[in-house]
Amino acid sequence: MVEVAHETVLIVEDEQDIANMIEYNLRREGYATRITATGEEALSSIASAAPDIALLDLMLPGVDGLEVCRQLKQDSRTRDIPIIMLTARSEDVDTITGLELGADDYVTKPFSPKVLTARIRTVIRRSRKTSSDSKGRRIKVHDIEIDVPRHEVKCGGEKMPLSATEFDILVFLSKNPGWVYSRSQIISGVKGDDYPVTERSVDVQILGLRKMLGERGALIETVRGIGYRMREERDG
Repeated sequence: MVEVAHETVLIVEDEQDIANMIEYNLRREGYATRITATGEEALSSIASAAPDIALLDLMLPGVDGLEVCRQLKQDSRTRDIPIIMLTARSEDVDTITGLELGADDYVTKPFSPKVLTARIRTVIRRSRKTSSDSKGRRIKVHDIEIDVPRHEVKCGGEKMPLSATEFDILVFLSKNPGWVYSRSQIISGVKGDDYPVTERSVDVQILGLRKMLGERGALIETVRGIGYRMREERDG
């Protein structure tokens, strides 16, 4: 017996056969679905009614998938919508770019419908847990103030426009200043266990985070051969 999922999945895919195949399999699993074929249609559909998750093809006519992801993650009304990227390209640069923009996962074409459904379940579950865990939390380390529910970071009172993933890494490291985390621990802590991304992408994210923090970027220290840590605060 199929468990009724009830969640709504927005399928953003310009190849009709693929969109129909995804829709058929998701509806069998109890998901509600909507299909759009362009980036513009996707943004309009989400503005009208936010889905529980978006499956976003990167190669779209007009506004491409990366730009759709960028706009969604920069808007406070839509940045918490989980995104799984669908791509026919296997280069690291595409994956890293999407993850830098805040996408939650990616699946490379061709893919198994069962694998895609499992990824959807995992991302939705992880997103809900993160939302629940973050309610009412504020973190202050050095002069960096992090308002988790509002997704805001202030350094010396000035707002820092971090990407979703940069923000999550900063929160993760700031919860325990002085503790050293390996790259795999950072991936698991931010994205969950068994997240399909290379450890090199952590270095890319840390580099971007340091750049955004300016002189405070030095507070995120590299521990050679191990990973990264937020510098511990010391009295005096």
